Amino acid sequence: MNFDFFDFLNFDLINDNLYRMEHYNMNLTVKVWRQKNSKDKGGFVSYQVKDISSEMSFLEMIDVLNEQLIVEGAEPIAFDHDCREGICGQCSLYINGKPHGPWMANTTCQLHMRAFKDGDTVVVEPWRAGAFPVIKDLMVDRSAFDRIIQAGGYISVNTGNAVDGNSLPINKDHADASFAAAMCIGCGACVAACKNSSAMLFLSAKVAHLALLPQGEPERKSRVLNMVAQMDKEGFGACTNTGACEATCPKEISISNIARLNKEYIFSSLTADK
Repeated sequence: MNFDFFDFLNFDLINDNLYRMEHYNMNLTVKVWRQKNSKDKGGFVSYQVKDISSEMSFLEMIDVLNEQLIVEGAEPIAFDHDCREGICGQCSLYINGKPHGPWMANTTCQLHMRAFKDGDTVVVEPWRAGAFPVIKDLMVDRSAFDRIIQAGGYISVNTGNAVDGNSLPINKDHADASFAAAMCIGCGACVAACKNSSAMLFLSAKVAHLALLPQGEPERKSRVLNMVAQMDKEGFGACTNTGACEATCPKEISISNIARLNKEYIFSSLTADK
């Protein structure tokens, strides 16, 4: 497609033409895990969806499928979603054997249908982990993560006047590592990808981002001991350092945090007040 000089003065025209060059519709077979509740055996059900835009998000495709099911008098597919901006971590789906689908560093709501081709079969499942029991269809109970965070307790702070921003000098490397760990959205992809259903990457991110900052120092020892104990109580598996968690994390949380967690745990176990 050729553009002359005057075309380039019309950016709307250019964008419209580029959109038409890239945009296309497709027909797909979607195999979805359907399960009435945690006690139901469940199984895959195949659906045909037509005229799906390549620019739709994956969740929008499920919306279209659910509208189709409602029109047919069938029960729509239950799935988690909230912000649809890659922030909340609710859109937890196993897509074609990979948490959050084929794109790297990506949540399900950020996955667009251009990742697939016309005629593809797409398999959609919930997270598979004993600590994440299925609620219904593609929804799982991830309240175990909430209880781990709750076990960490609170942070002691001086609630008086706001302190000067330079009164707490923080090493730049520590600050950067803390912020990187704090990007964890608690989606559970690390657990779903791990052959042992380990929650170590999630827990290490939550421990590391506070352990690296002076604000987290007062409860540093009790925090890691209580959170690890709660993680074990919830029934998550052990970490065997395969790296699958890091590879599928939508926020690219580093497994170096797991090494930091182990260090924090051993130090706290040996020095904590009995």
